[in-house]
Amino acid sequence: MNRLITDESMKREEERLTVEEVRKDYERRKEERRAIEAQWTLNACFLAGRQFAEITPLFAVRDADPDYPWQERQVYNHIAPIVETRLAKLAGVRPVMSVRPASGSDNDLKVAEASGKILNAVTSRLETDNVIARATLWSELTGSGFYKVTWEGGRSGDVAVTAISPYEIFPDSLYAAGMDEVRSLIHARAVPVAEINERYGVNVEPEDVEFVMPEKPNARVLADLRRTKVSDCAVLIERYERPSRSKPRGELLIVCGNKLLWAGALPYANGRDGERTIPFVKQDSLVTPGAFFGTSMIERAIPVQRAYNAVKNRKHEFLNRLCCGVLAVEDGAVDTDQLETDGLRPGSVLIYRQGSQIPRMLDQGGVPSAFASEEAKLEEEFNIITGISDIMRSSAVPSQANSGTAIQLLIEQDDSRLAITSDMIRAAVREVSRMVLRLYKQYASGERLTRCVGEDGKVELLKWKGSDIGECDVVYDTVAESALSRSGRQSRLLELLGLGLLNDEDGKLGVSTRHKLLAAFGYGSWETAEELRTLHEEKADGENLKIEKGEKVEADEIDDHDLHERSHVRFMLSAEFEKAAERDKRLKERMLEHIRSHRAVKAAEALIENAQNGQAGA
Repeated sequence: MNRLITDESMKREEERLTVEEVRKDYERRKEERRAIEAQWTLNACFLAGRQFAEITPLFAVRDADPDYPWQERQVYNHIAPIVETRLAKLAGVRPVMSVRPASGSDNDLKVAEASGKILNAVTSRLETDNVIARATLWSELTGSGFYKVTWEGGRSGDVAVTAISPYEIFPDSLYAAGMDEVRSLIHARAVPVAEINERYGVNVEPEDVEFVMPEKPNARVLADLRRTKVSDCAVLIERYERPSRSKPRGELLIVCGNKLLWAGALPYANGRDGERTIPFVKQDSLVTPGAFFGTSMIERAIPVQRAYNAVKNRKHEFLNRLCCGVLAVEDGAVDTDQLETDGLRPGSVLIYRQGSQIPRMLDQGGVPSAFASEEAKLEEEFNIITGISDIMRSSAVPSQANSGTAIQLLIEQDDSRLAITSDMIRAAVREVSRMVLRLYKQYASGERLTRCVGEDGKVELLKWKGSDIGECDVVYDTVAESALSRSGRQSRLLELLGLGLLNDEDGKLGVSTRHKLLAAFGYGSWETAEELRTLHEEKADGENLKIEKGEKVEADEIDDHDLHERSHVRFMLSAEFEKAAERDKRLKERMLEHIRSHRAVKAAEALIENAQNGQAGA
């Protein structure tokens, strides 16, 4: 009995020391990061329009006091539209990933094909586009955004990909060049105590937590960084440590308040060759050499924005002096208090002391041309520093560019200025995709059904499990990515049309192909005949499904037999038909019988037409 009590006491003491050590480590990392966090806060203030904020020597952010009470302190925010423009351009960077097989063997090729279909299907279900948008918003504001890739809900659960604020990330070294050089990482965030109790079954005391950012930020709330204290939350600290000689499986410690909620090995085998690693991916806007966190272009634009505000405000002060004027008054000549209060109103009577000088307006001259010159230079400097040109900001091309080629070259040059940030997004999404596949390989033990698109564009059901995912690599599919945009699709269609690759066997542009081209350019419903052709094709596709189910379908007199026959033959040449024919040996014969019925009705209609023409001629 005494031994049990002693063991329990030792265990509690060990847990207490672990909690104390983790919290001290968290406070140390938080203190080391204060200067960087102050810069993030300043960036958000300038984005929100609080552009007279400054960082104090103690790394707090406060509004600077004016030098004189009469000074103009208006804000002419160029940073906000620049950030919105960059986000709009980067929204088009949605890389499509493909899976490269480990070798050229048939088995590896099949595994890579299945893995690619699984990856494309699950990333669509997880709405990764929204996650990428949130992470890109963080990286543009602070310089770095993060993805957390975890498994939720046990063996029958699913992968969860979350965009994480850099305010919640604390690496062991601020000088690590990337995630690969980080030995341990703390993820600390404010969580309601009720959620902690529900998830871990432990009651913890609430803490006075300062929310720097909301959990699900949007562009408007994100820019306002006024801290709000809440009393029903506690700081949940997760410390991840990479595998080492003393801890070959790594370590994960979860602490909240004075409680140790979890202690064990890293749960996810999401690294290369099945090793366990930290489940976070970093996405930078601009890389800072020798530093863990990246750099935001807002940080570069802040000095220019300060100078621009100063020029505009001093210019307006000069205009105010020109409009209101400055009076020169001899001492004792007039009642200066009344004159200062009322000024020189039109029609007013000015009484001055006899024998003194008459009050007069000082000559201010005109507005110096240096104001306009400096203003134009600063606007151009915004473009140079932030990588945003006038084409991006105004969505208009220069008047000098009067040819399509020149306009296209200007657009490509604009895109190239964001190439570094775009590559950062692609690299982060590729690493997230690798982790997603590795987590499915580790946890998806039961069979799953996933809807995916087959080789012929048809939707098919794929039955798979984690063991079907092999040792393969995720790479960019640059062709598919460029084809995602509508303009990219239309441009390539025009190129194919010019090369004659869309013509039929007679060298002509088929009616069906012409209809699809019109639909791709948004003019698919111009002609009623084309709509009727679409209805025939849809009817033929429905007949394919009925015949596959074993139903007997006959040709109809109202059918366009050429269109129907072409649709049925296309279905028989697809990979989907081959799979169905292996399951049903009579499917091919039923399809051929239906095609023969179309030909028979078509031949009968031709005989009747010829007979009618012969009678008319006689």
